[in-house]
Amino acid sequence: MLHHARHPIRRWFHIWGRRVHRWAAVLCMLPLVVVICTGLLLQLKKQNAWVQPPEQRGVGTVPTVSMDAVLEAARSADGTNIESWADIKRLDFRPSKGIVKVITPDGFEIQIDTETAKVLQVARRRSDLIESLHDGSFFGPFAKLGIFLPVGFLLLGLWFSGVYLWFLPIIARRNGRRRRKR
Repeated sequence: MLHHARHPIRRWFHIWGRRVHRWAAVLCMLPLVVVICTGLLLQLKKQNAWVQPPEQRGVGTVPTVSMDAVLEAARSADGTNIESWADIKRLDFRPSKGIVKVITPDGFEIQIDTETAKVLQVARRRSDLIESLHDGSFFGPFAKLGIFLPVGFLLLGLWFSGVYLWFLPIIARRNGRRRRKR
C-alpha cells in the first residue's frame, strides 16, 4: 500500500490537489495576465511619460495662489474642457514641487504652479485607467469583487499548493531514506 494512503489529507491532495491546482491555474490565466501587465506598467509609471506625465517644478514651495486662480488656470489650459469645479475629478497638491495637479475625468493632467498660477504642462494621464484595469474596477463592481477578488484567493491557494507540490518529492525522498536506514 502507498505511504500517502495512510494520511487522509495527503491522499486527498494526491488525488484531487493536482487537478484542483491545474484547473485553478486555468481559471486565473486571463485576470492574472491583466494584473501582471498593468502591474508592470504601474511599477514604471514615474519612469514612463506615456503612463504618467513627469512632474514639473514650480517657482516656490509654499502655495500662495487661491483656488479660484487654480480653476481659472485649468480653464485656460489648451485641450481641456474645464468650465467649473464639476469638470475636475481631483486635485493633487505637491507643495515640495510647487505644483498642483488638476486631474480631469477624461484622463488629462494639468500641472499648475502654486505661486504664479501658470500652467506648466497639460498631458494625458493613463495611470488611473491602468490602476482601474489592475484592480478590476474598470470592468465594474461585479468583475472587481466577483472575478478579481476570487482570483486573488485562487492565486494564494495556488501558491500554497505549488509550494506543497514542490516540497512533496523532497519530503518523500527524505522519508524514503529514513525507511531504508531502519
